Amino acid sequence: MSASMVFSNARMVLPEEVVSGALSVAGGCIAAIDSGPTAEGTIDLDGDYLLPGLVEIHTDNFERHLMPRPKVQWGALPALLAHDAEIAAAGITTVFDALGVGEADPESVRGSAWSAALATLDACIAQDLLRADHHLHVRCELPAPNTVELFAPFRGHARLGLISLMDHTPGQRQWENIELARVYYTGKKGWSDSKFERRVAEAGRLQTEYVQPHRRHFVDYCRTHGIALASHDDTTVAHVEQAHAEGASMSEFPTTLAAARAAHAHGLANVMGGPNVMRGGSHSGNVAAAELARQGLLDILSSDYVPSSLMGAAMRLVDDQIATLPKAVAMVTRAPARAAGLQDRGTLAQGLRADLVQVRMCTLPGGVRHALVRGVWREGRRVI
Repeated sequence: MSASMVFSNARMVLPEEVVSGALSVAGGCIAAIDSGPTAEGTIDLDGDYLLPGLVEIHTDNFERHLMPRPKVQWGALPALLAHDAEIAAAGITTVFDALGVGEADPESVRGSAWSAALATLDACIAQDLLRADHHLHVRCELPAPNTVELFAPFRGHARLGLISLMDHTPGQRQWENIELARVYYTGKKGWSDSKFERRVAEAGRLQTEYVQPHRRHFVDYCRTHGIALASHDDTTVAHVEQAHAEGASMSEFPTTLAAARAAHAHGLANVMGGPNVMRGGSHSGNVAAAELARQGLLDILSSDYVPSSLMGAAMRLVDDQIATLPKAVAMVTRAPARAAGLQDRGTLAQGLRADLVQVRMCTLPGGVRHALVRGVWREGRRVI
């Protein structure tokens, strides 16, 4: 556990305002927040921002390190340590590693068994080797025949906190445009055109045979075990209504404005990707995250496939005058923590975990602003 310390000369991003002053830490928790002129502290932030540690609920980054190229398997330990370091350097102190289960190709990450990776994660946590606090988000591909089988190592795992229900069948949801799906699968996955055509041809049968029984299985598991449930790539109002009836608390990456509005009306938190904000739109041709933010429909940001985009997207919303700094920071701290059932973090407040990020805003040539992470603390212990 960390020693007592005082962060002085800080611009602290609180839930409703930014306050200059000092923050005290004791026993791994925030002990006090004092505004106004401050005396010398243990750590002088020199006027930098002090944010709560970022909370990431959906990142494919561990998978990317496990298979850095199509069909290239990497060792679980070096992959996890590299992923963890990258996450922490992005200011993320709590991460839900999004691991996909369900894929016909046994050479893919999501078509392989997860036992070795989970054993490595457990060992690293037990030996206190990781910088961030790691939890598990299992992404269940409903049309895949082996989804329930590959989920087996996650059953009863103490770190499992979120399950999302996916259906990446070409021609619907994220991949309404089949040609965009072709670009993705032949590019990122390394499929040939003929393999893509074969998979599209059999997709309808797999969806008819497996989607509904698998959906019932995982919805029941979440209800029985108190696991947070998220829908994925909702496109229609009907998609959202089904997710709401099943007990979902989040709609991840809604693809249309209509779906996002329906999710908001039903009390589901809309989750959108940081890369969507940074790029100015969706790579799949779906609704832009910034548009949802302008309409008050964006609740949570996720880094998705670029860890640094979590901080970058929050600051982009501020620079574009779409959100205030406290509101944008809440999208990457308090909101995801609450949606995942974590009440002890996500806000600079007395008694909560001292998960902290020191950030300096830099102006680069051309007038571009960039949020530079200068220090990261988890429960008061410096990790970056």
